[in-house]
Amino acid sequence: MGLKVGIVAGEASGDVLGAGLMAALRREEDCQFEGICGPAMAAEGGISRYPMERLAVTGIAEVIGRIPEIVRMRRDLIRHFRARRPDCVIGIDAPDFTLALERALKRDGIPVVHYVSPTVWAWRRYRVRTVARSADLLLALLPFEPPYYEGHMRALYVGHPLADRIREDPTPVRARQQLRMDEEGLVIALLPGSRENELKAHGQLFVRTAMRLAMRYPQCRFVVPFASRKTRMIFEDAIREEGAYDLPLMRVHGHAAQAMAASDIVIVASGTAALEAALVGRPMIVTYRTSSLSYHLLRGLVRLDYYSLPNHLLGAPLVPELIQQKATPDHLVAAAERLIESPSARGEMVAAFTRIREELRRNADQTAARAVLDLIAQKRAGA
Repeated sequence: MGLKVGIVAGEASGDVLGAGLMAALRREEDCQFEGICGPAMAAEGGISRYPMERLAVTGIAEVIGRIPEIVRMRRDLIRHFRARRPDCVIGIDAPDFTLALERALKRDGIPVVHYVSPTVWAWRRYRVRTVARSADLLLALLPFEPPYYEGHMRALYVGHPLADRIREDPTPVRARQQLRMDEEGLVIALLPGSRENELKAHGQLFVRTAMRLAMRYPQCRFVVPFASRKTRMIFEDAIREEGAYDLPLMRVHGHAAQAMAASDIVIVASGTAALEAALVGRPMIVTYRTSSLSYHLLRGLVRLDYYSLPNHLLGAPLVPELIQQKATPDHLVAAAERLIESPSARGEMVAAFTRIREELRRNADQTAARAVLDLIAQKRAGA
């Protein structure tokens, strides 16, 4: 009858990771998947009990109003998986939701995998013990993460699937052809976030920045990939509010890597998309805004030299980071101008990003799938 696998993702990046892992598992075994799946996971046969977008929210203040709904969803999933007794349950990122789910199921003897380490290297390091209580195996995407778990649980570095999918530096010309854009001229990719609350925080900021850059560089064009129809609607609202109807702006659904590959520089909300921009090899500026309450609550807890993953992996402030009060159109335009006008600065970034891509390329989907199947076999052998 094949394997029954519970799988839960909470946002667009987790959906991509989950889809790749599911495809790799299906190449090895006949598998049935259910839990919380995004569109990519659904395309791999995942059956979703709830829309993934219901979990895609960040920030302490933003989450508070959603707690009752989130708790109900988690309780329902726990009951469901207890009744179904899957061969394994995989929680993908979203630790504030998935770890409590995993912990309840692990106590019931169901094999549990947590895919993507929480940022224990940045804040709340005690979560190492929480993950160890919640999962039998941690699959880490970044090379510096497994050592944090030594003495607590098995943690395996599998590499990053995004690095595997980007086999070489894609040329802007080829990407522009694929998107049916003019091949010549300055193109700037705008990535204001994949979550609805990120678009609400960043929509006007990105639109105002684009308006000023369009005045500074009249021949430039913009490309904006959206994770969902809702995020696009929020961005369109910002365009209407700013009266920016004549912005030379191309909208695409998904295809974030392709949109970045078509660009000369990228302006991106901090998160997985910043790493993706580095893997594509595009010079970038990282920015982020959250609510004042969330920012002040977190500021005293975070132990982090750099906000963006590219800078953290490099151990150097190569990528400009404009966070919270510094996240203004003036600052973003000034940073963009410095990159546009400096071929040497762009070249330095591209060379550093090539090193990151080589480090993270480890055939992650297949490595992760093999680790999941090994865990299932070990649990069965010990039963």
